[in-house]
Amino acid sequence: MLENRKYVIIGVFCLVGLTYLTRLFYLQVLDDSYSLGSSKNSIKRVIEIPYRGQIYDRSGQLIVYNTPVYDLYVTPKKVRIPDTLAFCRMMDISVSEFDSIMGLAKNYSPVKPSLFLRQLSKEDFARIQDALVDYRGFEPVISSMRTYPARTLANALGYVSEVTKKQLDDQETPYYRQGDYIGHNGLEEQYEEQLRGRRGVKFIMQNVRGVNKGSWKDGAFDTLAVAGQNLITGIDLEAQRYADSLMHNKVGSVIAIEPSTGEILVSVSAPTYDPNMLSSRFFSKNYRALMKNPYKPLINRPIMASYRPGSTFKLIQALVAQQQGTLTTHTVYGHGGSPMRCHCRGGQDLRGAVQYSCNPYFYNVFRRMIYNNGEQNTFRASAIGLQEWHDWVEKFGIGERLGVDLPSELKGNLPTVNYYNKVYGGQNRWKFSNVYSLSIGEGELLISPLKLANLAAIIANRGYYITPHYIKGFGKAGVGVPAEYVKHHDMGINREYYLPVIDGMRRAVVAGTVTPLVNTTNIDLCGKTGTSQNAKYGHKYDHSIFVGFAPMNNPKIAIAVFVERAGWGGGAAASVAALVAERYLKRRTEAKKLEEKVMATASLPPITQAPKPKLPAPKKDSGRKSADSASSKPLMTTTKPKSVTAPAVASGN
Repeated sequence: MLENRKYVIIGVFCLVGLTYLTRLFYLQVLDDSYSLGSSKNSIKRVIEIPYRGQIYDRSGQLIVYNTPVYDLYVTPKKVRIPDTLAFCRMMDISVSEFDSIMGLAKNYSPVKPSLFLRQLSKEDFARIQDALVDYRGFEPVISSMRTYPARTLANALGYVSEVTKKQLDDQETPYYRQGDYIGHNGLEEQYEEQLRGRRGVKFIMQNVRGVNKGSWKDGAFDTLAVAGQNLITGIDLEAQRYADSLMHNKVGSVIAIEPSTGEILVSVSAPTYDPNMLSSRFFSKNYRALMKNPYKPLINRPIMASYRPGSTFKLIQALVAQQQGTLTTHTVYGHGGSPMRCHCRGGQDLRGAVQYSCNPYFYNVFRRMIYNNGEQNTFRASAIGLQEWHDWVEKFGIGERLGVDLPSELKGNLPTVNYYNKVYGGQNRWKFSNVYSLSIGEGELLISPLKLANLAAIIANRGYYITPHYIKGFGKAGVGVPAEYVKHHDMGINREYYLPVIDGMRRAVVAGTVTPLVNTTNIDLCGKTGTSQNAKYGHKYDHSIFVGFAPMNNPKIAIAVFVERAGWGGGAAASVAALVAERYLKRRTEAKKLEEKVMATASLPPITQAPKPKLPAPKKDSGRKSADSASSKPLMTTTKPKSVTAPAVASGN
């Protein structure tokens, strides 16, 4: 019995010993993980940053590409600099700049590398490369810098800069490190995940002096960096550049859409800046200069500016009223009984009212819409009618974000029943006579240029739109468009109701509120003018608006133009829109006289007179003696505070 127990004990010891030997063999011979860990003092882990995806226009022309550069990193604890002054001269920095950079690096981590100098050109790096061997603690990392050969689309593209501390802290899945670059604003931010690619890792052997001795284990543990996907946009670069030139010395925006796809063809925010300014190691200096510029070039006006739509809003009123049944094609209204003035001869039907932008006509249209509910009490009837009107108008994207593929779109404003209840101190305290300025796109309405371009696309499509977007696809095949940018949004308004409105828009260009030179483009343009009040500076400085599409029966482009402080909508804005549409459709400009007139016109005020991005609204609006603006009487007959009337100027807030 004892003899058997002895063998069992010996067997157990042998089994344990064999287990340990097997494990030791696996760790020392088969498994390299511990070997890798123990070799960290002689094996250097190098992160390879992939090239960001390039950006192209719809025809394959390059808008953004990458230029190879070098970033210099420093590990403070390893730094050995025998002569600081000589080092600073070599790096072309001051001693104070050196002390500041090193202080930030030490605060981040004494033992981890952090950015010392960014975006050194190949020539600059070649000049210091040999000398760097004498300065321990500094290591170069090949990187890239965004370059913009077209020098356009700065506001829509955004920029690439160093990741912020907040972005580092907010990462759900750790990816970015201190000193990494990331897209900010515009398409660079919207499609960051696709554009950035996937970083790689290389393990390099080095000797005690830090000199590289080749790849470790023949690169068995290396992973290759994967370049980001190329982004194809719907932008037409030729039309884009031409629109830029037309908006030179002007403040405003041009936004054009292909109606059948929702792809944005042109996106101009004026004044703008060269996007290369924010793509160099002088980023901070240039960004501060742009921030201080009184014309606010960093504001992306097509999606961030908010204006009163003026008479362009009459198009929505006409469509909604027809669908509601309170307006027919042959409905005629005169000027009698309207508080709004107009220079047309009066007695217009729907087509004529659109053609001549008749204010009294649309005053009566809106009044009938509001009171079309059978309620005898005018206060309650006004609230019921305004709610129904609000629900219809909201379908056009007014007062909401359309969902364009940029991260900074603003909502604008579409007043509600609750809003007026709050302003006037409760229910049954206001009625139609307090809100009738909405009939012609004034009052509290605030709309971005993008939404008016989308309105033009809706009318061009006779009743639907696809959410406006810049993306056309990824890669050579142009695939991968998000599902929300192919979906049709139906307005719920019958197709036949668009036809008289379109006819009126065509008449407006041929013999209506649009200056005659516009029709020399011969592109079968349909449009509607607007004059957005800017009472802060007087009517001489109202904003010029035009919205339209072309050709009439087979629309290829829908466009909205805002030119701030340029006056009548049928002049400056309509001229720019017609020329941009002509260039896109014909690939040339035939209306030379119109082009000369636009190029010679400027609306950019002197810096001392440059308007602030947001201005307080006046208590009363004095109107304008133009067919496409409000009357000279108060737009809102109320003694309530100024906040009742919304500002008419562009705002970045």
